Formats: sequence, structure tokens, C-alpha cells
Amino acid sequence: MIRFGPAGIPLSCKGRTLRDGIIDMHHIGLTAMEVQFIKVNSAQREVLPEEVGKLPREIPEHLIVEVQLPGKGGSGAMPEILDRPLAKRSQVTTLNWFLAKDYSVLTHARALARSVDVRLSMHAPFYVDFLTNPGAADRSRSNYLWSSAIASALGVDVMVGHMGFYGPDGPEASLERIIEEMKGVRHWMDSLPGGHKILLGIEPNGHPEVLGTRQEVLEIARKVPRSIPVLNIPHIAVREGTTFEERKDLEALFEEFRAATPGDLYLNFSGVMVQGKGSFRMTPIKRGAVKFENVAEVLAERNFDATVISSSPLMEHDAMYMKLLHDRALAKLFQRRAAKAEAAKVEKAAKAVKQSAAKAPAKGSAKHAPAPKVKPKAGPKAKPAPKKAKGGGSKSHGRQR
Repeated sequence: MIRFGPAGIPLSCKGRTLRDGIIDMHHIGLTAMEVQFIKVNSAQREVLPEEVGKLPREIPEHLIVEVQLPGKGGSGAMPEILDRPLAKRSQVTTLNWFLAKDYSVLTHARALARSVDVRLSMHAPFYVDFLTNPGAADRSRSNYLWSSAIASALGVDVMVGHMGFYGPDGPEASLERIIEEMKGVRHWMDSLPGGHKILLGIEPNGHPEVLGTRQEVLEIARKVPRSIPVLNIPHIAVREGTTFEERKDLEALFEEFRAATPGDLYLNFSGVMVQGKGSFRMTPIKRGAVKFENVAEVLAERNFDATVISSSPLMEHDAMYMKLLHDRALAKLFQRRAAKAEAAKVEKAAKAVKQSAAKAPAKGSAKHAPAPKVKPKAGPKAKPAPKKAKGGGSKSHGRQR
């Protein structure tokens, strides 16, 4: 099955909540939505008296993602602490996020999405920097950990994230350090309720100073448990300086990512316009250098199961357009298969007639020689009629007087 959806709440949606977005997806016929964990502000405070003894997820009007126990130094954002009743003098970190005010909103959104068959995924904050600055690294880890807590409550299938800038030691050393960072995130996710079911999506990046080439993404996915490479075709196209016009190149790309993905493929697509080396911008699909028609044909012919997310400026409009192009590709594929099957049927019938004619004996052969004429047997001879007496008298003469 191929699912299509936008990266965020649809632009045409009148409301801006998760519930509004999910219902809008269902109404317009889309079956996926990537929740954007952006525009998030955090604050720290002490546990309030009325909150003592309650679980962090039970606190109304507050989205608690981290707890530091009294007398404990450093971060206390461990899953077992998030599932433990709040204690006096504990410090908590709360988020101010426009999509959800507390965990009850996330729980309701999760149930609603499942009831209308809209598959939710999530994108962690876009700006991360694990390698160039210690303060930025701490903030990036927190963003991933908070995102994981939200993703666990939402019950998403995939949590997508970027890897950040290369470090001062170069790409190879940076890759090794990022793999260790992602293993830590993966360990945290596995410890959350239902977190082991969430795949960690490693996303490519088109900027040359950011870690995220095709090879790097595939390498991270191979070495970090329960992680998958995100097939962001526009970013890969920019990074590699191609538009994937050659069908064989696009098919090879799909095969590489499919081999590294245990379940459904996760695609991100939009139009892209290259403005210079390392400089590009996302455009509507119809104006982009990479054509989705080619992608739709590969998806149709290879029969992949996939989620396709539109990161186009037109969001859900282009998600619906991609769905339309995929439907057209399927229709053409079925027509070709039907025509091929009909041609094969006609060819088989013609071959059968030809074989039958070849087996039939030629005219005038021994098998078709005319049967010899058989003279009918003569019947019993008829007795000759008695001869008449001369004079025409009777054979018996009476005495004459």
C-alpha cells in the first residue's frame, strides 16, 4: 500500500490542532501525516504541591518531558522517571507546543488517527548540532529525547531527524560520532512505553556542510538498531547533482534504500530548484527539477509498500497530486499488462491452430486415399415366369364334348 500525506497540518485546514489535521486528512482522502515538532519552547520549574504523587502524563495543561529528582545532579530525563509519580522539590521541564497542551491531547490524536486509518509519523526539530559546540550538542540531545517522548505518546511509526553539521575532525570521524549519538537516542526510545515499535528515520541533507550523504545515511541505518534511511529524493538529487532522469539511476536508488529498510519505505518529496553549489529551495512539484512521474512509475511497477510525505510549499495539494500521478501510473501499468495478456492469448491461440494444421495429414496422402469400390453381392435368382401355351389355351384341358 502507498500512503500519501503532508509534512504538517494541511494548509487548507481551518483548525490548527492535531485533531483538525487528522480529520482533514481523512476528508480529502490522504492517509498519512508527518507531525512537525517545531516551534517548541521549554521551561523548567519545581513540581507544584497539587502535582505531587501524580504521573507526569497525568498533569493537565502541562507537557512534562523531563524530571530531575531532588538532590540529583544532571539530567533526570530517564523513561522510568517519567513513569514514576512526581516527588516534592523535583524539577520538571515542560514544553510549550502549539499542537498539544498536554498528554491527553496526544492520546486522543493517536486514537483518532487509528480510527480513520491515518498513519502518523514525526519530524524532530530541524536544527541540530551534535559535533561543533558542546552547548548545542546538549540542546540537540534534549530535542531528540523530548521528541521521542512525544512520539511515544502519539504512537507514531517513524520519527525522522537530521544529523547536524560535520565536526572539526572531518566527515569520517563525524560519522562515527553521530552513530554513537543515534545509538543513545535509540536506547532511550526503546525504554519508553511502545518506543521499541518506533523506527528512527535518518534523513539525507542537500547542504554539503551537513552530515547526510546517501552513503552516510545508509551506513547509520545499518549500524543503529531499528533505524531506517529516509528516501528524501530532492535532497539526494541536490547533493549528487542529478535529477534522476535516467530510469536505471532511480531504480538503483530505490533498491539501495529498500534493502536497508525492514518495513515500508519512507519517502519525502517536493520540487527542488538548485540556485548554486549547496544552495537550493523547495518548490511545488510541477516546477521542480526532479519529476515525480518517474518516481510514481517505479513505485507502481515494483509494488513497494511506502509512505510518501510531501514537503512541498503546497503540502497537501502536492500530496494529492502525487497520489493522482501514482494512480495514473498504476492505470497505465494495468493497461499494459492487460494488452500483454491479450496479445499472449491471441498468440497462444494462433500457435494452437498452427500446430493443429501441422499435425493434420496432407490432401491425397494414404490416409485420405478414396475407399475402393465394393461390388454389392447379388441376391437370390428370381424364378422364371411360366411359359404360356400355344394358342393361348390353358395348361389343363378339360374333356370336350
